Amino acid sequence: MDSSVYVFVEDLRGEGVERVLDRISAYGVRGITVGAVHHASRDVTPHGLSRLTIRHDGAHFPPPSDLFAGLRLSPVPGYPNALDGLREACAKRSMKLHGWTVFLRNATLGTKHPDVTVRDCFGDRGSLTDLCPAHPDVREYAVALARAVARLGVDSVVAESLHFRPLKPQRSFVPLGPMDAYLFGLCFCDYCMRRATDLGVNAEVARDECARIVGGVFDGDPPAQGEVTRAALTAYAGPEVVAYARARSETVTTLVSEVASAVADEGSKLVFIDSTGAVKGYTDGLPTPGLAAHDAWQLGVDLVALGDLVPAFGVLAYARDAARVADDVGAYLRSVGKDREVRAVLRPGYPDSDSTDRLVAKARGAKAAGALAVDFYAYGLVPHPVLDRIPAALSEAGVHGLTS
Repeated sequence: MDSSVYVFVEDLRGEGVERVLDRISAYGVRGITVGAVHHASRDVTPHGLSRLTIRHDGAHFPPPSDLFAGLRLSPVPGYPNALDGLREACAKRSMKLHGWTVFLRNATLGTKHPDVTVRDCFGDRGSLTDLCPAHPDVREYAVALARAVARLGVDSVVAESLHFRPLKPQRSFVPLGPMDAYLFGLCFCDYCMRRATDLGVNAEVARDECARIVGGVFDGDPPAQGEVTRAALTAYAGPEVVAYARARSETVTTLVSEVASAVADEGSKLVFIDSTGAVKGYTDGLPTPGLAAHDAWQLGVDLVALGDLVPAFGVLAYARDAARVADDVGAYLRSVGKDREVRAVLRPGYPDSDSTDRLVAKARGAKAAGALAVDFYAYGLVPHPVLDRIPAALSEAGVHGLTS
């Protein structure tokens, strides 16, 4: 069974490639998933050069000029030499190298080109971090970026944010319910509306209904209660809004198909990560009741359709409970197909795992549910004693070794 540890380029720059790989390989882990293209963040890094690390939007390699010539969008420069020698260092230890790529979450590009970002039902572009997957310039950029990472010689391109993202305001003193927030987060840019119209949806009615409902909450109407389901959304906002939400899956499916084909053309494979698991459980490891595979449609992700197009999937199993991890993995496999590779991404420490035993139970549960790999997120974000739980999770759960 395969395994990897997610690693940031700042980890490699701060501690050194050899030291990081020696530690990870000593755990019995078979590879690393390195952040080749990442988004801006500010992270507590307990064993980094800085205990508070500022990350910027950036691609941490020189982008091939032939891929981006003539394109409106091009990668934001990061640390161009951060990955130098990494592939060779991994090969020396018989470790795989995966290229973790954040595609459509990029505030730098969004601020420079606001017209490629999502537009809400009021006509505002208030989420400059979120590039719209329906925009032609964004789609060209995503395909070229995928090719660029594949050309680094990675075993796989691990795709994050290759779909729509939920609304995430930094502050809100309006008590938006889950369905109100969902409606407010839908994109109604010209390209999204045109795609929905081509599929027979009355996009203008859907937009106006969303604006009416969310505007009413802004004016003092009580927020909607309960989780977002298609049935509840139909009752709350009407069938046209639900049809519009469904139409987003065509946008995402066709984009992922293009990216997967581009990666395959470059001799690698795509691992698609649907962020629903993080949306549901990132903060506290207590995900809301619906399984991630069942709620992925909210981000425009049609797992059944993608199962025919993508060879591998990463399941963000951000949960304290081992049974929930197993249930999420099982639901993904039922959706994408039993012949697909599913990788369970586990957090070895806070807030999901308070002990080695809990992490072991989750790794064992993921394997029992059909996962072919377990990956650990993330090297630089957790203390070394927490990382030291990984060998037990691998060996006691029986998820590594030449015969597994």
